[in-house]
Amino acid sequence: MKKYFLAIVLLAISISSYGQILEPVTWKTSVKKISVTEYDLVATATIDDGWHLYSQVVPEGGPIATAFIFETGDNYTIAGKTKEGKGHTVDDPVFNMKITYFEKKASFTQRIKLTKPGKTTVVAEVEFMVCDDSRCLPPTYVDLDFKIE
Repeated sequence: MKKYFLAIVLLAISISSYGQILEPVTWKTSVKKISVTEYDLVATATIDDGWHLYSQVVPEGGPIATAFIFETGDNYTIAGKTKEGKGHTVDDPVFNMKITYFEKKASFTQRIKLTKPGKTTVVAEVEFMVCDDSRCLPPTYVDLDFKIE
């Protein structure tokens, strides 16, 4: 009976470790005050070693580009497009094209203008795809909150 119990426990452990969900990117948000009415919303991705997070600009037929969707608000407006830091541009043999990606860290900045003074929270969603040297994960969606105080 002990042998059967041990076999079941070992099988359960191997199944649970095989089925782990990979999450090679974590996101943090911050807010930088530019003026009385302008703020920069900064989303920073920390990327695990060996993984690549793709730029917002990717050629057609390539991986899924990183994209930000900001909710509209009554007390702010979005000013311009989301800017990104400098990544690495390479000839990717898998996608057979030039692609820009980020390793270790990536910062994305969106400027907003307050239309009403006071505290507010800006909510956004980021869609992104990451790959390592042997596989790509399906697109992932993460909610981001930016608190202006």
